[in-house]
Formats: sequence, C-alpha cells, structure tokens
Amino acid sequence: MTDMDARKAQIEARRHELLARMTWIEQELDSHGSPDWDDNATEHEEDETLEALGRAAQRELPVLDAALARIAAGEYGFCVKCGAEISAERLDLLPGTPFCRNCAS
Repeated sequence: MTDMDARKAQIEARRHELLARMTWIEQELDSHGSPDWDDNATEHEEDETLEALGRAAQRELPVLDAALARIAAGEYGFCVKCGAEISAERLDLLPGTPFCRNCAS
C-alpha cells in the first residue's frame, strides 16, 4: 500500500465514522421525549451536546470529501493557496487539510 493509498483509507475511514456517528445521533435524538419533566430537562441538555457533535461532523464531511477529490486529481498534499507541499506531520494530524502551515495561520 502506498502512502497515498494509506491516506485515502484513513480519510475514508474517518468519513465512515462520521456518517455512522451522525446516524446514531439522529436515532438518539428521535428516541427522546420523556413525559417526566426532570427526565425531559436532562434529555434536553444531552440533546444540545449531541446536536453540537452532529454539526461538527457536518462541517468535517465536506473537508474530507474535498481531500478525496484532491487525491483523485493528484493534488493532495499540496496547499491549495500557495502550492507548497504540506508536511506529513500536518497531514497526520489533519488529513483533510487543504492548507500548509503558513497559509493556515
């Protein structure tokens, strides 16, 4: 397996994980609605946390899709702003990043 194949597999695995999380969150939110006031208040607090996790996943998915498109186009690993190579260390931490360290700051 090449480094690019490994990166692609890593991004696809993360994408799959996010989709599964979003499905679970949706099911969890749909299951709430206790008639007990105290339980309902607790569920509402949990819902806010779940919704925040769902929004974070929704923001990350397009980033991962764009990274997969850059892999397919042979442009992955290069900054979309300045064209510089993105360090392997940065890609290890943020595999979907389209920017080198300098352009991201």
